[in-house]
Amino acid sequence: MSESVRFEDKVVIVTGAGGGLGRAHALLFARHGARVVVNDLGGSAHGEGANASAADRVVGEIRELGGQAVANHDSVTDGDKIVQNALDAFGRVDVVVNNAGILRDKSFAKMEDADWDLVYRVHVEGAYKVTRAAWPHLREQNYGRVIFTSSTSGIYGNFGQSNYGMAKLGLYGLTRTLALEGRKNNILVNAIAPTGGTRMTEGLIPASVFELLKPELVSPLVVYLGSEQCQDSAGLYEVGGGWMGKVRWERSLGAGFDPRAGFTPEDVAAQWGAIGDFTDAAHPADNVEALKEMMANLQKFGG
Repeated sequence: MSESVRFEDKVVIVTGAGGGLGRAHALLFARHGARVVVNDLGGSAHGEGANASAADRVVGEIRELGGQAVANHDSVTDGDKIVQNALDAFGRVDVVVNNAGILRDKSFAKMEDADWDLVYRVHVEGAYKVTRAAWPHLREQNYGRVIFTSSTSGIYGNFGQSNYGMAKLGLYGLTRTLALEGRKNNILVNAIAPTGGTRMTEGLIPASVFELLKPELVSPLVVYLGSEQCQDSAGLYEVGGGWMGKVRWERSLGAGFDPRAGFTPEDVAAQWGAIGDFTDAAHPADNVEALKEMMANLQKFGG
């Protein structure tokens, strides 16, 4: 039988935890013994307004279960305040779950700067600010877990979500780099691409399916990724509806040209089939592996 996943000596920050996925994450962490900082500005799904009641309600739920939690009502762009709240209340921070997000869906032709900028600030800058404020404490204690919330809209694209897709795939780039930098200090960093029935997806998903996409079906993965038992880092996991799977990059073996002799657009056209052929495709895990085919091509031509 698997070892129990417990957090009795751990402090967890969950952003955007006043409802939906964040609330489900916060409650499950608390059920597993964590002391939780429930952050939520209380704004709308479009990033407007503020209301302290959302975070306060979740804290009340956790305390009714016998758990420990405090509410935080700061914007994620004030990440230092959120982390300081954790330190003031519980004396440490061990796990950061970057969940806060908004939607400003418009086709690119109709996109306004405000729609682009606000989505960037909440998803990317906000996740950066909270994680950056926590990072020195995680390094000092030689332990930490960070989870970023990506999206299939970033991985695969989605009509009307150029701003959201940009932000969500950007967070995976941040995940990969922080996983490299954090490993020596036992800071593991992963990302999830969840599908859940929340206020952000209500009306976008058929009602019959929406009911089955409970946020609670995403949280077990998040809690595991935040645990000591999890030793994986730099991963990206699609999750929802009771299913989860790991995503990895795939690249064709491509076609090589002589770098000394040079080549033309017509040469590229002639090799276009090989360039896009994924037979026996490579799955680079890092920059070194990503350069293997290019280096082999240089060696082939005497580089």
